[in-house]
Amino acid sequence: MSDNLYELLASRFPVDRTRPCFLLADGSEISYGALETAAGRIAALMIARGVVPGDRVALQVEKSPEAVMIYLAALMAGAVFLPLNAAYTPTEIEYFLADAEPRLFIQDARGFARQAETLEPLGAAVPRTASDLASIIYTSGTTGRSKGAMLSHGNLAANALALHQAWGFTPDDVLLHALPIFHVHGLFVALHCAFLSGAPMVWLPKYDDLQVVACLARATVMMGVPTFYTRLLANPAFTHEAAAHMRLFICGSAPLLEATFAEFEARTGQRILERYGMSEAVIITSNPLDGDRIAGSVGFPLPGVELRIGGGEATGVLEIRGPSVFGGYWRMPEKTAEEFSSDGFFITGDVGRQDPDGRVWISGRAKDLIISGGYNVYPKEIELVIDECPGITESAVIGLPHPDFGEAVCAVVIGKSDEASILARVREKLAGFKIPKRIFFVDELPRNAMGKVQKNLLRQKYGASFE
Repeated sequence: MSDNLYELLASRFPVDRTRPCFLLADGSEISYGALETAAGRIAALMIARGVVPGDRVALQVEKSPEAVMIYLAALMAGAVFLPLNAAYTPTEIEYFLADAEPRLFIQDARGFARQAETLEPLGAAVPRTASDLASIIYTSGTTGRSKGAMLSHGNLAANALALHQAWGFTPDDVLLHALPIFHVHGLFVALHCAFLSGAPMVWLPKYDDLQVVACLARATVMMGVPTFYTRLLANPAFTHEAAAHMRLFICGSAPLLEATFAEFEARTGQRILERYGMSEAVIITSNPLDGDRIAGSVGFPLPGVELRIGGGEATGVLEIRGPSVFGGYWRMPEKTAEEFSSDGFFITGDVGRQDPDGRVWISGRAKDLIISGGYNVYPKEIELVIDECPGITESAVIGLPHPDFGEAVCAVVIGKSDEASILARVREKLAGFKIPKRIFFVDELPRNAMGKVQKNLLRQKYGASFE
């Protein structure tokens, strides 16, 4: 067996390939055998279309089992998988395609899968080494230019195996999968844990609290972002009895409020397991499966992950090193060099501290980042679009506390225009999750002695806007 991630995942599929992999909302099932066969056929189609090892395969589709088949097929063919948010606009997609130069760009997963149905499945995965690229995950850049985090087969395998063990997955588990699959949480974290267990997944096209409550009785594990849990708690049907069958609720992609943690425990008698990760390293730390899960803490570094506080202070920027940490940014050697220390630690940009026993606490972000509903939003990208609007002199985009999204994207603007015109312009250029929830017009922006906009003062001024 080579180091191709597909071979590792398939080696853990159930011996009885008739066992279900996807339990669909309409009551139908897709078996592990059907998944394996479809992935093999799609891999054969990719190769017939000219894909060779190292080529990029880009996918921009709505969530579906066929999208997962295409992901596995790309691995099997030795290609580099490039998932793209279905909400991205043509303007955004144009950048990704120009930068990654994929051999294939697929926008119809079911159609592509159907084209492969007449082919013989690829007999074996294309051999790959641990250092060969498996995926490029684009993360928005603070300068407005997205960066492609390069994750290897070895990176993803190391993280998947660590999580599978840390969270106690077994073939008896059933994962409730309501996450999108265009970023690491739903694609790598959730899918890989299920595949390594040969476990079924209750497969929901998107999060809906009514559907989730109805499906809990069929599941044992759920992964979600804080917004999932606040919406569940707002639903009277989510009771202690509704959650009684579950063994584990996992939360990540954004900070979980301590109030949500406490309310969830009071309602269900269970403590949410919070973890911390990012596109560049998948999951970095996790609260323990057995042991204290403490509100506000993201737990302990996973086995193999070295974590330190930069600058030698008690609180500072977290730096990490280990087998799951990415190799760098696609075609950005200068940016890669900036983000790594001289001794090989990745500088995360997240500020926190580490207790003497190793427990990690995140207190903020050094980088100018908003996390809204679990999605990363970089203000500069939005500011560049707003600043191009007629009549606008300058803008400052900030995140404000929001009861549902955690943080709401908002813009503070200087200029002669109106909210509707600005929002219409932003909608043309950017995905929906980047659209400001509110726009505030001002005569001037607060600045420090160096002339830099003091966004902390803006966050203080407008912080109660959604209370």
